[in-house]
Amino acid sequence: QVQLVESGGGLVQAGDSLRLSCAASGLTFSSYAMGWFRQVPGKGREFVAGISSSGGRTSYADSMKGRFTISRDNAKNTVYLQMNSLKPEDTAVYYCAAGRSSGDYVPIAASFGSWGQGTQVTVSS
Repeated sequence: QVQLVESGGGLVQAGDSLRLSCAASGLTFSSYAMGWFRQVPGKGREFVAGISSSGGRTSYADSMKGRFTISRDNAKNTVYLQMNSLKPEDTAVYYCAAGRSSGDYVPIAASFGSWGQGTQVTVSS
């Protein structure tokens, strides 16, 4: 059973940076694409970023390009989301996600089938 445990969320001020981590277990981590989503109350889950199983290819939502960076360490079974120049509108619960199938591909929102419990990120103005 896939388990994804996020950490690193918190309360920061606008303009600050934050790095989220997600520790994965129950899957051959290096064989699966990984990603991050976020959700605010009353809205659907929004794709933030994805990374191929090898880490060589990434994908981002347009609004996150240039501010957010996804990376992974296959030796540590961990995926990261570096968030810079945070804005109040980035306030959300951030979820780690694992791909539905193994393989080295550029993930899109529909590529994912498992999610963690989420970590809250709050950006004050």
